[in-house]
Amino acid sequence: MDTTTFLPTSADEIAARSWDGVDIVFVTGDAYVDHPSFAMSVLGRVLESHGFRVAILPQPDWRSAGAWRALGRPRLFYAVSAGNMDSMINHYTANKKRRNDDAYSPGGKVGLRPDRPTAVYAQRCREAFKGVPVVIGGIEASLRRITHFDYWSETVRPSMLVPSKADLLAFGKGEETIVAIARRLAAGESIADVRDLRGVAYLLGKRGELPAAEWDTLEIPSHDAVKDDKVAFARMTRTFHHETNPFNAKRLTQRQGDRTLVLNPPCLPLDEAAMDAIYDLPYTRRPHPRYRREKVPAFDVIRDSVQIMRGCFGGCTFCSITMHEGRVIQSRSQRSIVEEVERVAAAKDFKGTVSDLGGPTANMYKMRCTRPEVEAVCKRLSCIHPTVCKLLGTDHGPTISLMRAARKVEGVKRVNIASGIRMDLANLDDRYVDELAKHHVGGHLKVAPEHQSDDVLSLMKKPSAEAFETFGKKFERASARAGKEQYLVPYYIASHPGSGVKEMVDLAIFLKAHGYKPRQVQDFIPAPMDIATCMYWTGLDPMTMKPVETVNKLRDRKVQRALMQWFKPENWFQVNAALRSIDRTDLIGSGPECLIPANPPKAAIEARRKKAQDPTYVHAKDAGTSATVGYRPGRTGHRKKHKRPPHHDAS
Repeated sequence: MDTTTFLPTSADEIAARSWDGVDIVFVTGDAYVDHPSFAMSVLGRVLESHGFRVAILPQPDWRSAGAWRALGRPRLFYAVSAGNMDSMINHYTANKKRRNDDAYSPGGKVGLRPDRPTAVYAQRCREAFKGVPVVIGGIEASLRRITHFDYWSETVRPSMLVPSKADLLAFGKGEETIVAIARRLAAGESIADVRDLRGVAYLLGKRGELPAAEWDTLEIPSHDAVKDDKVAFARMTRTFHHETNPFNAKRLTQRQGDRTLVLNPPCLPLDEAAMDAIYDLPYTRRPHPRYRREKVPAFDVIRDSVQIMRGCFGGCTFCSITMHEGRVIQSRSQRSIVEEVERVAAAKDFKGTVSDLGGPTANMYKMRCTRPEVEAVCKRLSCIHPTVCKLLGTDHGPTISLMRAARKVEGVKRVNIASGIRMDLANLDDRYVDELAKHHVGGHLKVAPEHQSDDVLSLMKKPSAEAFETFGKKFERASARAGKEQYLVPYYIASHPGSGVKEMVDLAIFLKAHGYKPRQVQDFIPAPMDIATCMYWTGLDPMTMKPVETVNKLRDRKVQRALMQWFKPENWFQVNAALRSIDRTDLIGSGPECLIPANPPKAAIEARRKKAQDPTYVHAKDAGTSATVGYRPGRTGHRKKHKRPPHHDAS
């Protein structure tokens, strides 16, 4: 494939375009895939459409600035991102064990980016060419724009601006922000001049004065005040989340040592025309030819998918989507989406199935508040919890129309809905459930009830367990009307704040009664700035300041996971101990309601013997925090030579 159809990634590719240099260099921790599901491609194409020369520097060797210098000095600025996924979640499991593959790297290889690459890449940018402005962004920087709790080191860390020393942090999706920065720098303004933009954060020096702005300003507790005071941390979290509606958010300030962090309000949501303009750009929808010998696993997952909207008004406390994409749903037109489906279907290697027609939540397409004047002043964190707001437009009509139009595209045999659906919304419209069951489910539909305990679900801002039961019955009836035998595949979270042994036992009882045997279990990972993360760290619900039971010990997290998979023989000893700890020995035995037999099966004894003989895996207590060392599996050094004792609980 001709590399000139992609954004350039090397000096030779820049020269092939007869350019004497580039305006912006994107540094990214992901392999370069020119697809609208990859942020660096979207932002690069948007800048290109506005006349800027853009180069991509994907997964550079961060141990020196050589790769940066090879592309030459950018005329305007460096744009730095860790990639589509937070690097720490990408590199480590919920138990802080290093993962064995990286879906965003060629061949699934690990070690092609450091831990927390945003700060490392920013350092190399400054080293390569002094004086070039550095703008950091992407989900890793976005979720670390203020002081935050870092699960992997169990510490409270300052804004990403502090370790990166970047000139500007752009949070959210950022298309309008990055174009505005480029235009104003090209017009001769300095990087300090663009601090008045929405969707940016920056640090003022010791003597810097807070510039005048159109927004009211609110100071939140300082980094020093919250790093050791969990009550202050919870109050900071509550204030921050109440200032995220772009229509009424205040400008926030926070002391970071002897400097002041300034956080401008989020960008206003994009309208339909702006969304169409982004997704109508000429993406090749392919990985760069440099990866012709090795596949990029993430691309295989999204290759034939089409994103129809962004944002989520669910406000789930454990989810980072709303903190990055916003609560206001931003939808594309049906025309734009169908034309993209046509481009997908026209590809030579298209097999006839659109793998997904969705977004963060597939059935929120074109759903907005019906009263703009109320939306402009609303401080509610979720439009659908604890109940669906009466002002929310919940019509599934546009979604149904889109699904039907996509199915009619020539060459399309099937259109799957693989994105999550919000079951409490789907319960409001039987037409949607019928359409889904009849045409868009291939035998199994993945859903995420997350838990069975209404107390835990309330802390999650998820609908009650009854909503899942209701949807299950509706889906079963709709499948029967369609003449299909189809099943739900529910996903649940273990170790979420509020979930103790009792709640997990109740979940196990529910799962057994309904014939569900989860083969995959999602462990709660405290991502930066999430409300549930605050609960995990402080033991408080920041919205009510009431205590919340949390699971912090690694051994306790393993128990919760075992309870969700009570049917696995190797989990017998953990499940047995858990049941006895809450006096539920009635669930041990041969009765139809029992979870485990009275005596350990042979496989359980064998698994315990094998575990006792194997060396215990020890995860790093402070994963990947050494300066510029980053993610280097297999390296020799003091960590390998001096392992902790086998009995150590590193939580």
